[in-house]
Amino acid sequence: METDTGLILLLLLAPFFGFLFNVFFGKQVGKGVSGTVATLSVAVSFFVTLFFFIQINQTKTPIAVSLFDWIQISNFRVDFGILLDQLSLLWLMFVTGIGALIHMYSISYMHDDENFHKYFAYLNLFIFFMITLVTGSNLLVMFIGWEGVGLCSYLLIGFWHKRHDYNDAAKKAFIMNRIGDLGFLVGIFLLGAAFSTVDFTGMKVAITAGTADTTMLAWAALALFIGACGKSAQIPLYTWLPDAMAGPTPVSALIHAATMVTAGIFMITRMDFLFGINVDAMHLVNNIIAIVGAVTALVAATIGLVQNDIKKVLAYSTVSQLGLMFLALGLGAYEVAVFHVITHAFFKACLFLGSGSVIHAMGGEQDMRRMGGLKTVMKITFVTFLISSLAISGIPPFSGFFSKDEILMVAFQHNKALWALASLASIMTAFYMFRLLYLTFFRDFRGTPEQKHHLHESPSLITIPLIVLAILATIGGALSIPGNSWLNDYLAPVLATVSHGHHFGATEYTLMGFAVLGGLIGIGLAYMTYFKKGMVPPEDAQITGFNKVLYNKYYVDETYNAIIIKPINAMSRFFRDKVETALTAVVFGFGSVAQSISARGRFLQNGSVGLYLFVFVIGFSVIVSYLILAQ
Repeated sequence: METDTGLILLLLLAPFFGFLFNVFFGKQVGKGVSGTVATLSVAVSFFVTLFFFIQINQTKTPIAVSLFDWIQISNFRVDFGILLDQLSLLWLMFVTGIGALIHMYSISYMHDDENFHKYFAYLNLFIFFMITLVTGSNLLVMFIGWEGVGLCSYLLIGFWHKRHDYNDAAKKAFIMNRIGDLGFLVGIFLLGAAFSTVDFTGMKVAITAGTADTTMLAWAALALFIGACGKSAQIPLYTWLPDAMAGPTPVSALIHAATMVTAGIFMITRMDFLFGINVDAMHLVNNIIAIVGAVTALVAATIGLVQNDIKKVLAYSTVSQLGLMFLALGLGAYEVAVFHVITHAFFKACLFLGSGSVIHAMGGEQDMRRMGGLKTVMKITFVTFLISSLAISGIPPFSGFFSKDEILMVAFQHNKALWALASLASIMTAFYMFRLLYLTFFRDFRGTPEQKHHLHESPSLITIPLIVLAILATIGGALSIPGNSWLNDYLAPVLATVSHGHHFGATEYTLMGFAVLGGLIGIGLAYMTYFKKGMVPPEDAQITGFNKVLYNKYYVDETYNAIIIKPINAMSRFFRDKVETALTAVVFGFGSVAQSISARGRFLQNGSVGLYLFVFVIGFSVIVSYLILAQ
């Protein structure tokens, strides 16, 4: 047990050591040492995770360690505990594994940045908090990590803080996450009141016993879902994520592919024993989750159809894919949601890092209308981008086909309308991803002569992570092959309900074929429009009709600004100019009266002992008279 505790502390604290090293010594030791130490600290966490992953895969026994007693109030007790089981270790594998690749990528990508050491300090701190979130044995430890990744996302999104709009994007992400986090806190309070514990094991035992008020538990589940909406960018708290593209591209890959945005899915999956209660109130909560997920997937996909910033397309793609995961969660298919989280981490990290490679070659240009023809000079980036685009489009045998097909199959079994929404979103995904591919890599180059002169393949520190992730995006579907799912069997001990594979008949094969056909239709439409016809999207001022509505993201930000921000600002100005001014006048008025009385009273202090004795006698007489008359 002592050995386990030591390794767990190494797993947890290695990235924190990297953070401290870069804060105090990063600038002095130079960029090479700074980036290497930061990358190795995450790699250490990955190898420790791999050790525990192999161990628990063999023993099937979770490891729970209480580091110290934290809170003790009456019968409510919380330990600062760490829980390593199948779910947390699975998450840690791709958090630390992909995190290490992104750190390695960043050494080259951020090499010319003046705050190189600060960037890696923030990145290491982010990984530390993400590990804390995933490994916490109770909701309060999870909440520490939850808030920590929110703080680090603010620091990383606004890393290039000299641009005011980047600062606005960072503040927007932070504030919208706080809205969701309030829901998370309310859920924790309700569960703490219901069970006198927020420990996962204790709550699971209490819920299994069936003594708790199911209505309160449904409210708690809804509150937790609101928290998940904020962190995982679901309607209506999704608008922060596309703006978060203001951060460096490796940050986008880390936050929006494998870590922070999947925290909501992890939390709901971890609490499956709560969300899976078989009562009407909880069925309603799960229906809300499924509907929000399906609508988010479709709305984000429609916006992605017309975006011209390469990172914005990928951002709305992330929102859409997260919607599909929430659809699976709402339908009770937790293992399917986890499967799509894993495959999404592979192909979306590859896509974001691939976009960073393109932006690096283009000298910072992100508008796809200024690109084209890059596949001849960036062959590795192109091939890895193509593989990941096929994966996210659901084309076999790539990983996204297997996970997305399972989500659609579950949706068809439970709700045909939600299946239709998800299928339409999937077709759109294939269209806008290949629209991005054709505009970026095919036809003639549309940039400036200077940009064309500097076009080149990225260095090996950038291309090696791309190759690794592309391989994973190709073979990742093997984790859960229909009828023989390693993932389902692996997760069975920690999930209250897990399916062990579908029975495949004519309906299932038809659905599978329909999903592939939908992806091919989307790819074909993009091919005809942007490759065959060579169409280039118009400039912003020339966009008209419904395309303009989509390009401006349904004017949701403007609506929020009109109905929330402006009234709050107006109310603030009213309180500042009117109410605060009136209160200030009242306070100063009391002060003026006191000052006036004291100014008059000081003339009585003239040094005349006779006057003082006279006043004393008068006062004494008044007191005595009062006492006599009062009787």
